[in-house]
Amino acid sequence: MAVTKIIEVPFTLEIPVGPQHPALHEPVLLKAYADGEEIVKVDINTGYNHRGIEKLCEKNSFYRDIFIIGRVCGICNAVHANAYVRALEAILDVTPNNRARYLRVLAMELERIHSHMLINAVMAENIGFEALFMNIMLDREKVMKAKEIVTGARVMADYMMVGGVRRDIDDVKRDKLRKLISELRPRVEYYRKVFEEDETILKRLIDVGRLKPVDVTSHGLLGPVARASGVKIDTRASDRYDAYNEIPFDVVTRNEGDSWARMMVRWDEVLEAINMVEYILEKLPSDGNPVPDEKKLPRKFPPGEAYTRVEAQRGELTYYVMSDGKGMNPYRVKIRTPSFNNIINTGFMYIGHTIPDLPVILTSLDPCISCMERVTVVDLEKNIVYKVSLKELGGGKWGSRRYSI
Repeated sequence: MAVTKIIEVPFTLEIPVGPQHPALHEPVLLKAYADGEEIVKVDINTGYNHRGIEKLCEKNSFYRDIFIIGRVCGICNAVHANAYVRALEAILDVTPNNRARYLRVLAMELERIHSHMLINAVMAENIGFEALFMNIMLDREKVMKAKEIVTGARVMADYMMVGGVRRDIDDVKRDKLRKLISELRPRVEYYRKVFEEDETILKRLIDVGRLKPVDVTSHGLLGPVARASGVKIDTRASDRYDAYNEIPFDVVTRNEGDSWARMMVRWDEVLEAINMVEYILEKLPSDGNPVPDEKKLPRKFPPGEAYTRVEAQRGELTYYVMSDGKGMNPYRVKIRTPSFNNIINTGFMYIGHTIPDLPVILTSLDPCISCMERVTVVDLEKNIVYKVSLKELGGGKWGSRRYSI
């Protein structure tokens, strides 16, 4: 009997990427389903790094929580502490002086510089540029040294406190910071040029993981991910908290929307942050001691609640703190980090690309897994709180916009 019709049976291969993978550096599992080399579906599973930070805060005092909050993430601990401290200041009706507000911005922008340099170095490593990775990391040490001069520590700053900051800078430190930043600027301009012109980088990143502006707004994407698709959102510009209402800066945007655009936005934001650091060192106010006397801070918190936002390195970071006025501990602490939106909601980005594009797209989102782990799920439509197992949490059901996790 002759063959008259051929029926193709689709065959899809499941490829687990993570939770431990050399390209990811933090535990997250991406189940990629591929038809040949083409990705047809990606399930994003989290929950490997849950530490119960929010509940831990509710069991400790308002002031001790500043140090716990600073350990949500090693890369962006200053912005986490800033959002939490400003929430406490709102409840207590405390206002820091101008010098403290400028120094807070100085610490946060130094953190933005080293974070953006880190993820651009990781991208270089993931596409095979080991030497470029090492050179960027070597120059990143300059800004790590600058952060140490300002805050006293290279990584875990513990710099923010209610009513101000924990350390001031004198003229000697200011000169050291100027020297480090002046040495860093030409190196950043060079790396930006490499990412702009190198043929291999362009081939690996351009048109990979493209996001339209409507994708950004419909999926609630934030930070450089949104700005690289032409969506001009930046909490520093919209809220003007601390000294951002006095320090000039531009919100960087691009229209390409692909992985290359996201990395270029970060390089441009590094240069913008360098301008802001130089402005702060030149215009630092002298209206008093920015370090408040810790013994004179209020011991009792009145009933109240506060919601604060900061523009972290990966986008809008929000804190909700509630005091019932009965004790030394907060009644509720709720954190929403930008990586939660940017990683959970972007499974559609990988479809149609090849397997080697997967780590490129994920890296371009700058994932921070330690920021985003949660296990309390709230059904926003029915106002019901669920306790879910790790396995259920990784199943994807809770990733829709109906639920707050």
